[in-house]
Amino acid sequence: MKILLLCNKSPYPPSEGGPIAMNMMIEGLLAAGHKVKIIALNSFKYNTDIESIPASYRNETDIELVYTNLRINPFRALICFLRNRSYHLYRFAKGSWLSNVEALLERESFDIVQLETLFMAPAIPIIKRLSSARIVLRAHNIEHLIWQRTAVATKNPLKKLYLLQLASSLRKYELNVFRTVDGVAAITPADALFISKSAPDTPVVSIPFGVDTTKIVPSEGDIPESLYHIGSMDWIPNQEGIRWLLTDVWPLIIKQNPAAQLHLAGRNMPEWLSSLNIEGVTVHGEVQSAIDFIEENGVMVVPLLSGSGIRIKIIEAMTLGRTVLTTSIGAEGIGYTEGQELAIADTAELFAAKALHLIANKELRTQMGRQARELITDQHHRPKLIVHLESFYRSLIKRHK
Repeated sequence: MKILLLCNKSPYPPSEGGPIAMNMMIEGLLAAGHKVKIIALNSFKYNTDIESIPASYRNETDIELVYTNLRINPFRALICFLRNRSYHLYRFAKGSWLSNVEALLERESFDIVQLETLFMAPAIPIIKRLSSARIVLRAHNIEHLIWQRTAVATKNPLKKLYLLQLASSLRKYELNVFRTVDGVAAITPADALFISKSAPDTPVVSIPFGVDTTKIVPSEGDIPESLYHIGSMDWIPNQEGIRWLLTDVWPLIIKQNPAAQLHLAGRNMPEWLSSLNIEGVTVHGEVQSAIDFIEENGVMVVPLLSGSGIRIKIIEAMTLGRTVLTTSIGAEGIGYTEGQELAIADTAELFAAKALHLIANKELRTQMGRQARELITDQHHRPKLIVHLESFYRSLIKRHK
């Protein structure tokens, strides 16, 4: 099949959740013999030099990077707020990348055009006008639920009002997109169920994040006692979760175990984290290799209080045989049994207690890490998932003949 992927950021380098998820699928489709073309956005926040992408990758995907101005314009944001429109989506709808899509579809045909995230949906009218390709939305999460959950947890009344409006306008747009595309590939079963209920006439499949478990192999040796977190720190749910971890959870841990160590890493560390000075906490900022950082540390902590979709870094840690402590929201999309493949805690007291227990129990860390790896091999092995995705593509093409 000939597949066009429209990406909200470059899938290469795969250095954070979204690009990692996109790149894993791209590499899987290429390995399965499909022809893949990529148009991806560059922005001030996530900017990739085309020359930094390996020539082999550029040749295989014919990747185009299109700069799009996604900087916040307070006046435009206010106008969108007053008109009950999503400013998040407005920024993408005005991008020059749409001209690139139009020019491409005028000269080439595709079997599938896949939108990587809701923010690529402004291209739908162009695709429908110029192409007979089936349009698939790759739903990395349910966007409006992220902001709805964030709004609920926000105490500032003005900020809460804005976030509730954002969630409301996003919801209206998102539900309409679910009903407009030819199919949706959700990243979790829970998301797939939500979409199916919202758009009963749209075919939906659950294709979780996949890894090639033959290429990512756990290192030998004992798992260290340290706690760590790695994630993109310009994502509001990550910042919210780390604030909770540091203010509500960490004091309980350090009180019981003064030698405890917490390591924080990730892209775009905010100033309040970079300048942090808390006993036992080390802020690393962006690290060269996420896998090396994971293997150098012990128990991954993912204190998410909001968000949607699946946490790529959790899957990576589990693939490497590492123990993960997270919340119920953080574990969404993973078919775990609590206490076997993942440790779950939703209150500060329980989170601290489970962290302390894992720090003190080397055998438990090893056992949970081994079981985590087994789950990923069974449920997230990429070649299996690509076969499932291929079948979904073919069903959509057949359905519309």
